[in-house]
Amino acid sequence: MSVVTVRVGTRAYSGRGVDLRAESVAPAAVYEAAAMGDVNDRVVVESPKPSEGYETLWCIRGEPTTSVVRSLEAAARSRGQATPEDDERASVEAALAELDVPTVETTAARRRVARVGADEERLRERVAELRGRLQARREAGASVDSVRQTLSETAGRLAEVETERIAAEQALERAEREAAAARDARERRLRLEDRAANLARAARRRLAESVYNEFASALRSLPGEAEPGSTPGEFRGDPVSARLAAVRVADLDAPVVLCVDRFDDADAAADALDAPVVRI
Repeated sequence: MSVVTVRVGTRAYSGRGVDLRAESVAPAAVYEAAAMGDVNDRVVVESPKPSEGYETLWCIRGEPTTSVVRSLEAAARSRGQATPEDDERASVEAALAELDVPTVETTAARRRVARVGADEERLRERVAELRGRLQARREAGASVDSVRQTLSETAGRLAEVETERIAAEQALERAEREAAAARDARERRLRLEDRAANLARAARRRLAESVYNEFASALRSLPGEAEPGSTPGEFRGDPVSARLAAVRVADLDAPVVLCVDRFDDADAAADALDAPVVRI
């Protein structure tokens, strides 16, 4: 078992069990110092680098934190255990990280098509009206210069709007294709997320079951009342007892922060948990 040194300001504490109850130190400060190094000026922890699972098991406190299954998964991971699901899960998570799901908006393109289409329809009716008026004036022998000029200008504007309408429709088609591709990407992301979650649950269950007999034995050797049953789902007891037993099963070199009164002192806790302990 590792010996750790915790420095609080100018004072240093070393041992398998370190009692900091005389100091005003938050549990998170010890965790941050152990996991991330010298992140603050007041608390420094000198200990081996935390193993996998430490981020779950680092603290034992009165209120529930994580489930028994998650604690046991962390304990198994701390011992280097892996599962057949791990490689596929890593592949799925890599695919998720690379998956780009763009946000595509088609409303503006649709409104543009509608607006330009309405303008085109109005101009087309206006051209038809002017052509009728021009024909009538010719048949009546009246001057047609003014009507012909207006018709020419309106027909020119109609040609411009027709071109704009075609461009708007093409833009809408592109936006709709991009929206369809985005929907496909979102559906793929959901499938991948579901697969990753299923793999994580399967791995968690497998790891928890792999150490459950040791967990049940640890429960019987530690203070607290609990009935382990034969599977994680059958555990009946308080969360502190479960966390203590999970830590006992785990292989932790970085200090566990103990915030409950279950042992005579920090050294007794370290011996019982087979892990360095910082009592707060």
